[in-house]
Amino acid sequence: MYLVVGLGNPGREYEKTRHNLGFMVVDQLASSCPVFFKKHRSVSADTADARIRGHRVIFCKPMTFMNKSGEPVAPLAAYFRVPVNRVIVVHDDLDLDFGRVKLAFNRGAGGHNGIRSLIRYLGTEFVRVRVGVGRPPVRVEPHAFVLGRLCPEEADLLPACLDHAAMAVEMIVDKGITEAMNHFNRRG
Repeated sequence: MYLVVGLGNPGREYEKTRHNLGFMVVDQLASSCPVFFKKHRSVSADTADARIRGHRVIFCKPMTFMNKSGEPVAPLAAYFRVPVNRVIVVHDDLDLDFGRVKLAFNRGAGGHNGIRSLIRYLGTEFVRVRVGVGRPPVRVEPHAFVLGRLCPEEADLLPACLDHAAMAVEMIVDKGITEAMNHFNRRG
């Protein structure tokens, strides 16, 4: 079993922001299953029980704000008896061009507050699906940039970006992190 966590912020004002790409990817995966999210009874998260290529997965969208993402995820992993190395976290990343997907395992937070919270509660041995949002323009603070809405060019690229990230999650679940990293992390 896997726990697939999409990072984002709850609330309509954050729905179409760069920081919510994790939510968007997990929503896309859930809609293709198809399953629907419901509020979990004991933690602040929306969850859905699904199958990807025959493997059971629990989709999770923490309903805490980004910097408290670890608070509901750690108890969910314990509740479903999912080992930390089978927790897959999908999140936005400033260090990658918009739409680029890279996979990581057992790494630091890289300045991402949601990842920092997860590390505090889980350690570092979870899988990360990093979805690029690019660097902010000059004189735009990173937090303002990630909380900003997608520009028209990004909105045009969004469907392919979500497809690519969803395929990464599916490959991790079906083939394992090593094969998925070999496929998604190569340049070209």
